[in-house]
Amino acid sequence: MTDKVKRPNPGDEAAEEGFEVNADTNQYLTFILAGEEYGVDILRVQEVKGWESVTAMPNTAAYIKGVINLRGTIVPILDLRERFALESIPYGPRTVVIVLKVGEGNASKVMGIVVDAVSDVYNVATREMRPPPDFCSVISTDFVRGLATVGEKMVILLDSDKLLNVEEFDEVDLSRRPSRRSHRDGARGTEAPTLQ
Repeated sequence: MTDKVKRPNPGDEAAEEGFEVNADTNQYLTFILAGEEYGVDILRVQEVKGWESVTAMPNTAAYIKGVINLRGTIVPILDLRERFALESIPYGPRTVVIVLKVGEGNASKVMGIVVDAVSDVYNVATREMRPPPDFCSVISTDFVRGLATVGEKMVILLDSDKLLNVEEFDEVDLSRRPSRRSHRDGARGTEAPTLQ
């Protein structure tokens, strides 16, 4: 059965302490996007932070908003609404960036996704996960690991490695340091406070 568990503090390294999970159970950090709830493997989550200005990079896809310097690591920031071809909305006080580690070993990268709001953390038993339906939708089923029922709602569990395909970002030369120019959406350039 899928269980709701205590939400981790933003900034905790995958918020692993204080959680007891069975071997056949995985934990997912969930977030809201266009009214739907999605989840990513919490072991991939490095940090949750408020929206802040980014440095725009030339010749990149529209959904790549730019990069930030996160304690010495240059992190590409993606707008997940644009990645899913959903309607764009202004960023506001609840807008957050979920920083994820994707890939394995030397091929791993740290990337951030912009979402409408962070939601909760759930334990999902592997046997309770259902495959995505085989029909066309807004989100490619290649990105979807499975579906889980939490109470009376359905949570879409995403495969972060496929969603944030490392090969797609090899073209972004993160060693370059372009002149600082702010990329801000909505709220007349007002930055949302960092979640504590």
